[in-house]
Amino acid sequence: MATNKNAQLRYQVLDGCLRNPGKRYFIDDLIAACNEKLYEHNGPGSTVSRRTIFEDLKFLESEAGWSAPIGRHREGKRTYYRYDDLDFSINNQPLNETDINYLQSAIQILNKLQGVPQLQVLQQLLGKLTVGSTVADFNPIVSFDENQYLKGMEFFPVLFNAITYQKVLKVTYQDFRVDEPYSIVFHPYHLKQYNNRWFVFGLNAERPNYPSNLALDRLVATEELAKTPYLPSTIDWVEYFEDIIGVSRRQGAEPVKIKLWVSSFSAPYILTKPLHGSQRTINHDDNGLILELELIPNYEFYQRILGFGEAIEILAPEVVSDRIIKSLTEALSHYKLKE
Repeated sequence: MATNKNAQLRYQVLDGCLRNPGKRYFIDDLIAACNEKLYEHNGPGSTVSRRTIFEDLKFLESEAGWSAPIGRHREGKRTYYRYDDLDFSINNQPLNETDINYLQSAIQILNKLQGVPQLQVLQQLLGKLTVGSTVADFNPIVSFDENQYLKGMEFFPVLFNAITYQKVLKVTYQDFRVDEPYSIVFHPYHLKQYNNRWFVFGLNAERPNYPSNLALDRLVATEELAKTPYLPSTIDWVEYFEDIIGVSRRQGAEPVKIKLWVSSFSAPYILTKPLHGSQRTINHDDNGLILELELIPNYEFYQRILGFGEAIEILAPEVVSDRIIKSLTEALSHYKLKE
């Protein structure tokens, strides 16, 4: 369905005219009625053409519109328009097939956030709207890379609501680096997905000077601390993630310029799927690609670079290339080279 505001106004005006049994609306009458309403809403200069009204009538009659029963009645050499069923109105109709497909596609996208209570309500509402509909079972046309069995997603709605309503939580967390879970007082601020895992960023009351991030699959339990005042975030989260790949950002770290070579074989991949938003091409020839990035090198950055193996070489700075060399040397030490 067209979403243009003027189009919606015209549809409502035409619907009112076509339902009116006390007046015969010829094409010029329909144009005049629409122009009057457009003038009320938009002021002088907003008018509609004869062709547009004819297109609107076709849309109202179409399956993509409302399948409106518009009758065409001859009176001399002119034709007036009226619904054959005067009880019909576009405002009385359920969503059409196109609308429902759009909604189902949108909900499919939103379902990546499984566990959010609002999405369950949307699903129930869509079920009510499609009762009696002739629309076939929805077959998704888009698939997302997601892990439906990811641990910790049961905490997503708790964290989502805690951020929305500014609630402090007592979080029990099982870190990879310690044997037993521990508890912290946590002020949640932001949820982010990276590499098929979800992370929550917030303030750890024991380390209040810098945001902490917790992986949802390491959460053990949460408890709302209703009497603890919530400390709002002052961080611009879009800006916070601009200088990094992934979710790790060391306190006080600043972006550095990194120069790297990419093999000619991998160059098309890197050009169409940049490593980072700051990626800039310095040179591109038969020998490969020279790029420059400006970011904070973190764990996720090094993992991404190492994942390309021999297809990428860090040219500068030396501290970054030395880190790559160290990782590759240690990896190689795990294998016995054949003589």
